[in-house]
Amino acid sequence: MAAENRLPRFAILIDADNTSPRITQGLFEEVARFGEASVRRIYGDFSSPRLKSWADILQKYAIAPYQQFAYTSGKNASDIALVIDAMDLLHSGRFDGFCLVSSDSDFTRLASRLREQGADVYGFGEQKTPESFRQACRRFIYTENLLPEAQATAPDDGATAKALQPPSAAVPILNKAIAQLETEDGWVGLGAVGQRLINIASDFDPRTYGHRKLSDLVRGTGAFDTDQLEGRFTRIKPRPTPPSEPRPKARSRTPRRRSQSAKQNGSSTG
Repeated sequence: MAAENRLPRFAILIDADNTSPRITQGLFEEVARFGEASVRRIYGDFSSPRLKSWADILQKYAIAPYQQFAYTSGKNASDIALVIDAMDLLHSGRFDGFCLVSSDSDFTRLASRLREQGADVYGFGEQKTPESFRQACRRFIYTENLLPEAQATAPDDGATAKALQPPSAAVPILNKAIAQLETEDGWVGLGAVGQRLINIASDFDPRTYGHRKLSDLVRGTGAFDTDQLEGRFTRIKPRPTPPSEPRPKARSRTPRRRSQSAKQNGSSTG
């Protein structure tokens, strides 16, 4: 295969202590969308009973286990080994990027350092992953979207089986991306919106909101008009919000007039 036709080569480095083996199939399917998983390594103390579930997975997906015994409580030898290997692989010059699979914020500096050297970094972790690590990556994919139950697809609208957030939660960031593109008539290409979203938030993913494709998510929010020019690219713009009706004014109460008799009684007592 000619070099120019080769997919970008990625090193997949998995923190076994902070990753469920249930995401493995979804993980490598996701990596295959943007590159080749050339190196597949996982780090942890596999003598521990809680990591036994990785045993069959490692052989099926050709993942090389790097055993790190926990000699001292509270010291994470696996994290250190992963960082050392990442830097060795970086300086080998053989890889275009790295996939760091962990929900641990300790890898924030590693992600930043790899990107400083020009490598792409894709992070994979749970929604609880600290923002510092998510933003240090070029892209960050929530592992909840890679679970088998999240891969099921509805037959009609392409919605995923389980949404982490409702589609309405995506409206503010979609509006922000559209506002940054600034067109005269308000219409913007959906592809341009997608690229802008990646720059705004590394962890943006339509699957988080229950849809596999950005176009399905945009329609699912009900907050945007869509148009397709002569069967070509799709463009969108925010729907105008109807003006809120003014609240009715409270009727002011006028003091009741005193009766004539009351006035006379009041004057007679003076």
